[in-house]
Amino acid sequence: MLAQHKAVPGTKVRPTAVDRKRIAKLLIRDQWLYYMLLPGIIYFILFKYLPMWGVLISFQNYQPFLGFWHSDWVGMQHFTRFFGEPTFWMLLRNTIVLAMYNLVFFFPLPIIIALLLNEVRKEAFKRFVQTMIYIPHFFSWVVVVGMVYMLFTVEGGLVNELIAKAGGEKINFLISSEWFRTLIMSEVIWKETGWGTIIFLAALAGVDPQLYEASKIDGAGRWRQLWHITLPAIRSTIVILFILRLGHFLDTGFEQIILMLNALNREVGEVFDTYVYSVGINQSQFSYSTAVGLFKSLVGLVLVLVTNALAKKFGEEGIY
Repeated sequence: MLAQHKAVPGTKVRPTAVDRKRIAKLLIRDQWLYYMLLPGIIYFILFKYLPMWGVLISFQNYQPFLGFWHSDWVGMQHFTRFFGEPTFWMLLRNTIVLAMYNLVFFFPLPIIIALLLNEVRKEAFKRFVQTMIYIPHFFSWVVVVGMVYMLFTVEGGLVNELIAKAGGEKINFLISSEWFRTLIMSEVIWKETGWGTIIFLAALAGVDPQLYEASKIDGAGRWRQLWHITLPAIRSTIVILFILRLGHFLDTGFEQIILMLNALNREVGEVFDTYVYSVGINQSQFSYSTAVGLFKSLVGLVLVLVTNALAKKFGEEGIY
């Protein structure tokens, strides 16, 4: 602890020589911990903070051969263009629908599976199940989409072959706009649900076992324990992860969707991420695509601020 100082209003309290020596000793003692932090700090500086200056080109008519400082400033022109195009409403609809699917169908699943695994008493079986549901997370989206193509293609796909043998008519799932969102969410659930249970299982491991023993004495069954002990114990974790999820509300997954898109399902599959790639990289409209990306980021920021304020209002910790 640093030495205590009595601050006079309007003056700054400066650390004494003793305080500086104690800080130096702490830094020397824990120097290897700070060295271990360096790769993460460098990563965030290079790939998160420095690129933030690039959003300024959304207010320019950026030309690569003129550079950042000599390109013309156009103010809100790109935002006005984006909001005025019919494409905006299509992108907004598709992105919000997929984002809501994520919140409604995907977000609760890791919680449910973590609660189920927490009830398993045989450790060997529990670890086996955990390993099996973690593995899909390490598959790239290219592999996952490739597997989906092999299963659902009309020509030799396992699913369509079973449908045909059952007397039904084959369905072209891969180009159908009606099945696009179902396939997207099924892939996300299969790939990421198991990995999402890790945080909740860690939170459940911190629940005091004596609470369960006391509840048994009071006659509480499994459901009562779940409702009155387990869920309240991980409620703060659920709230924090929900707030963080809303920060990425409009991030629907670029790689997965771009691999699943085609001319026949684009009307329901085109989202902000794929649109930014299309106009920014393929058409070289750098300023316009940056404006679209900035709009998406601002929406995420507003959602985080609002939900964090609501969480605090209802007595939760929030993220800050």
